[in-house]
Amino acid sequence: MVLRRWSPRSKLLLVLALVAGAGSFSIVRGYAAELEALRPSTGEPTAVVVAAVDLVRGSALVEEDLRVEHVPSAYVPPGAIGSVQDAIGQTLVADLAEGEPLTRTRIGSAGGPVASLVPSGLRAFVVPAGVPAGVVRAGDRVDVLATFGGPHPYTDTVGADLEVLSVIDEPEGTFEASGSGGPSLVLLVSPETAERLAHARAFATLSITIAPIDAAA
Repeated sequence: MVLRRWSPRSKLLLVLALVAGAGSFSIVRGYAAELEALRPSTGEPTAVVVAAVDLVRGSALVEEDLRVEHVPSAYVPPGAIGSVQDAIGQTLVADLAEGEPLTRTRIGSAGGPVASLVPSGLRAFVVPAGVPAGVVRAGDRVDVLATFGGPHPYTDTVGADLEVLSVIDEPEGTFEASGSGGPSLVLLVSPETAERLAHARAFATLSITIAPIDAAA
């Protein structure tokens, strides 16, 4: 059996390959050591629920809206939720962008989907929209006008720049049967405005005007 001798070039390439391999191993090992050294300051990986898609205020959360990511405990935001099951069925009180962590401050407290959106000191009040379905949606802002009859009819603005919390679609045929004008609006109002709206609803015909987007900015 004849043994083939390595040429000087082959020996040089072998030495270079061994040196490169040892260098790569040292770099990887050093990087791992750095990560291990940083672990006490950044903390262990912690589960955090984030939005899987862009979500808007008032959304009732379902499993498909959310996912779990793991971040170092030092970077977990206060009030973060760690389990998707803990968030399902909750109502968002603020918009949430895809990938943004879900925290306790972003979901409503105990209560229904409307009550959870009402800040302290305000009220939700329902008025007939007087417009076809689909014209107004949650987040729009409207003025409510009341037209009083009698010998001297007049129209007064009883609510201005009111936020629409949600839209209640009327059953099919209600528009024609009741003349209510389609869906009803759940508006965010002060207690004083709620009293004016209640009085106007009892003694006047209500109608709404829709504010432009730049007026709500």
